[in-house]
Amino acid sequence: MATVSRSKQSKQPSLAQLRAFAAVAEHLHFRDAAAAIGMSQPALSGAVSALEETLGVQLLERTTRKVLLSPAGERLAARAKTVLDAVGELMEEAEAVRAPFTGVLRLGVIPTVAPYLLPTVLRLVRREYPALDLQVHEEQTSSLLEGLAAGRLDLLLLAVPLGVPGVAELPLFDEDFVLVTPRDHWLAGREDVPREALKALDLLLLDEGHCLRDQALDVCREAGRSDGAAVTTTAAGLSTLVQLVAGGLGVTLLPRTAVRVETGRNEHLATAYFANPAPSRRIALAMRVGAARGEEFEAFAAALREAMRPLPVWLN
Repeated sequence: MATVSRSKQSKQPSLAQLRAFAAVAEHLHFRDAAAAIGMSQPALSGAVSALEETLGVQLLERTTRKVLLSPAGERLAARAKTVLDAVGELMEEAEAVRAPFTGVLRLGVIPTVAPYLLPTVLRLVRREYPALDLQVHEEQTSSLLEGLAAGRLDLLLLAVPLGVPGVAELPLFDEDFVLVTPRDHWLAGREDVPREALKALDLLLLDEGHCLRDQALDVCREAGRSDGAAVTTTAAGLSTLVQLVAGGLGVTLLPRTAVRVETGRNEHLATAYFANPAPSRRIALAMRVGAARGEEFEAFAAALREAMRPLPVWLN
């Protein structure tokens, strides 16, 4: 590439150019990158070309089939992301200073929490924080954590502990697991089921990737069920799981907050409760350590704990 003149060296890249380049660096595809940031493909291509001219280096290697980062592009992509993250934090800090509980709050929620706790969350926001633009994203834990780290999400509602560096947990409550069985099952209706009973049951679980599956397996291991015990049927969601139970394929574990919604209208299902101490899970909010809106999120967690007091949970 030709030597850059002193006048060009004095030019500064724009944020739009950096966003365009960062999107292409992430997707390695102009159409996908343009769609990701809401820019037309010609405008995105022009922004990247302008950035290359401003910096005096070739960032991309363009072919008819694909886009590759040049060696310089690979180095500068990380720098561009750092700059964009810093600008995002600046805007977030300014918004938080202007007025707490205003603007956009992007809340990520796991599927085994969303249907059962979101009504409480939404009522709280409408009543206490009417100026807050709450945007909800339902995803599995790994995707939520990636979104939090990348700045795509602000706050998560999920099961903990996470054990992830850079993520702070704000515990909300603990809830017991409940055994859901067919109506004619020998454990149906019992309130003193020993954990050891799990060793001999046909257990139905969620698919791989759901944290509730891992928690249920942990409960089973604590009960003495071997890791090799067969789990022949799985499901993508709790509603499907309980239908499989109603059909006589086995039993499953539900978090207490899900029981009424998932079993209340099915006469073929029954519940059984474990003897104390019952197996349980902890639900919390999670945020980035040092988040600009950290105090606001802590206040939100405190309000949410109180709002969840009527639920069948143990408050932290």
